[in-house]
Amino acid sequence: MTKAHLEMNAIGMGQHRHRHLLAFSLIAGSLLVAESLAIHQSPLQTSHVRDVRCGRRGSPRWRLCNQNTHQSPTPSLLMASSDSETPNDNDVVDAVNLDDDTYIANTSHSTTKDAANSASEDEVLSIWPKMDELDRRMMKIALPCIANFAINPLIGAVDLLWVNRMGNALAVAGQAAANQVFSSAFWIVSVLPSVTATLVSKANASGNQEEVQDAVSQALIVGFWISLVGSALMLRYPEKILSSVLKEGAPALQYARPYLFIRSFAFLPSLISLIGFSAFRGTLDTATPLKISAASNIFNAILDPILMFTLAMGVPGAALATLAAEITSASSFLILMLRRKMIRWSKLLTFPSWSQLKPLLEGGAALQLRNVALNLTFLTVARATQSLDDTGVAAAAHALAIQTFQIGGIVLLALSVVAQTIVPNELIEKIDAKTGKRHGGKRAAKNVVNRLMSWGFVLGTGLGALQLLLLPILQKSSPLEEVRQAAVIPSILASVYQIMNGLVFIGEGVMVGCGNFFQLSMSTVVATVAAMISLNTLPKLFGLTGVWMSFGVFNTFRLAGVYLHQTRGQLSESALAQG
Repeated sequence: MTKAHLEMNAIGMGQHRHRHLLAFSLIAGSLLVAESLAIHQSPLQTSHVRDVRCGRRGSPRWRLCNQNTHQSPTPSLLMASSDSETPNDNDVVDAVNLDDDTYIANTSHSTTKDAANSASEDEVLSIWPKMDELDRRMMKIALPCIANFAINPLIGAVDLLWVNRMGNALAVAGQAAANQVFSSAFWIVSVLPSVTATLVSKANASGNQEEVQDAVSQALIVGFWISLVGSALMLRYPEKILSSVLKEGAPALQYARPYLFIRSFAFLPSLISLIGFSAFRGTLDTATPLKISAASNIFNAILDPILMFTLAMGVPGAALATLAAEITSASSFLILMLRRKMIRWSKLLTFPSWSQLKPLLEGGAALQLRNVALNLTFLTVARATQSLDDTGVAAAAHALAIQTFQIGGIVLLALSVVAQTIVPNELIEKIDAKTGKRHGGKRAAKNVVNRLMSWGFVLGTGLGALQLLLLPILQKSSPLEEVRQAAVIPSILASVYQIMNGLVFIGEGVMVGCGNFFQLSMSTVVATVAAMISLNTLPKLFGLTGVWMSFGVFNTFRLAGVYLHQTRGQLSESALAQG
């Protein structure tokens, strides 16, 4: 392919990114409107959690506990309430010490609890979506998550949009390579947020604000040291790190090196933002992270042209704009978490003991194995694609198919996060103070899991069909006919795979929510081995289509892992029957 073709392709991809930028903005905006108008139908009702020592309603222990709650000794306030700025913001837990028994008023509600009439703990709800109270409450959490996932890719897309305006294909290649390297290195070590969300969700559902603060503070402390190591390695060995995507002496290195140097300082603020997002969604507040993400992306979009063109900084200006946006986001999360008493300076400045860190580090280590397996798969996919030809057609067609997948993938990945948030909250059994009825627990969590899985199937099917309908439009995004032709079958496969992806992504989110981190990691490792075997054989027979067939193998094995977890795990019907 000639240099002119390369430049045309780069500019074409820039226009393609520009259209995606507009599409992402429209998606996020529409979801914000829906979240504001359709979901906030009524304020959350307060539920009450009795200490587990109270036992079942009607038992002698329950009557004793019930009598104690009507005594009037002087209470000592254990947890202060926070300022709630939006209907989505959770009121902070108030805990009052009454002699030897604990009474906790907690707004962490059961997702399966009907607003008017609490369901029995053993009631089995419909598997399929029916827009009942359960669906509405899940949508309340899901819509901001989906919008947030739609906004997040804009940081890279906005940078690429303005770098394309430079009219220099090498600048585009250098910025894209450095951005990919930073993203891969960051996501390999960013296992803390998933574990943090699960720990926070359980603590919040139990009404234990101290545990919430411990979980978030410990994640931030560990994240600080991980970030120092990550940034130091990038600053010390930029050439070696960039060699994973660029050949030695590649002309694009002159643009990649300064971009990566500046982005290296974003390791800590990026990790703080992710932990903050996880902490908020662990308390069932997904609207606040969305607002922070939207504001930081707008800030990034404003700074890009000023630094790159007005101040003539070029590619380093794009990196500085992104770094400023990341720092803004991290600062916002820290300020709000301090204001809402989700963290305390005393805990942030005190290194936790091993017993406190153990749950976080064990879960993080297990998920670290999964992240390595995932990135190994994607790296092998990239190498297999690059080796198909020397013209760049296969790589460009692969990128086009990936972007086809992202149309629906954003929604399904967001639902995976919803599963990670709802399931641990639902596993905690609670007692309604007014009726004495219990809600939450394993059966309630199973109801949520069944409904989420059905939503995954329905949305996966619908989004796959939508992608097929949009395929002719997406094909026009590349100016090169050979790229469009090479991307047809992979794009079709990407659309069909969404049916499977809906089940896989949500099922794996359930595994995280249940705390089965090691089982999830082993399932991913097995899937990675199968994918690598496929990538070693199928592309030789079917070219780029073989690469995407290997994706199908990868997700089929992941789906098998989800099936085993839901039929033989702690929420399987056999386990529930045994009590």
